[in-house]
Amino acid sequence: MADLFLKQAKQYADARPSYPPQLFQFIASKTPSHNLVWDVGTGSGQAAKSLAVLYENVIATDASAKQLEFAVELPNVLYQHTPAIMSMAELEQMVASEGTIDLVTIAQSLHWFDLPTFYQQVKWVLKKPHGVIAAWCYYLPRVCDEVDSVLDQFYSAQAGPYWDPARKLVDNLYGTIDFPFEPVEGADHTGSYEFVAETSMNFDDFLTYLKSWSSYQTAKEKGVELLSEDAVEKFKLAWGEDGKKVAKFPIYLRIGRVGDT
Repeated sequence: MADLFLKQAKQYADARPSYPPQLFQFIASKTPSHNLVWDVGTGSGQAAKSLAVLYENVIATDASAKQLEFAVELPNVLYQHTPAIMSMAELEQMVASEGTIDLVTIAQSLHWFDLPTFYQQVKWVLKKPHGVIAAWCYYLPRVCDEVDSVLDQFYSAQAGPYWDPARKLVDNLYGTIDFPFEPVEGADHTGSYEFVAETSMNFDDFLTYLKSWSSYQTAKEKGVELLSEDAVEKFKLAWGEDGKKVAKFPIYLRIGRVGDT
């Protein structure tokens, strides 16, 4: 998974949306204490910087050293470059001891994980019975009818053959992802809960976002330029004369807690 974003780490840091405060406030309201968070697959720290406002300490890990180079340094965030799959000994050494973490977060990356192994480790590090896991993905941005129409076609027809099969879990808005946890207090299910991230983009920003897709890099490695002159021209016509537009990224959250044992 880390290799999929290796060559476009800067585009990823520049173009991916920041998550809305409401998302983190909702998650934080479900953890009785706010001491320690493990942000897994942190990338360039989009989620870690918001978590650092609400929790005393954040351990932010990623298997991509290149992406971590673009993370914002904060006094209460410890960035760790880890193996894609850690042993239990590595988990304790690089992340935390058993039963010490209030919250595990996974932003836009759970679909890449070896879920049985990862969930075993999550249940080991989380406090019992109130330790919380929160995982979310976001789908294609909604910009305007003209851009959305071209984007949807581009996503399925041009980029479609180059998406990793794991991307299907995002296409299903995490509704079908294995999530063996109990509902958090005050909820009768584990999600999906929907939020929206809004970001202002000009046309160049929008193209940078498209170039941050893993499918774009996979196609490029196979000698295919997805953003051909024709494709860029279609997007440009759809974008129109407006310099900046607001892109709305729908976010889908799964949230749960470990049991008493």
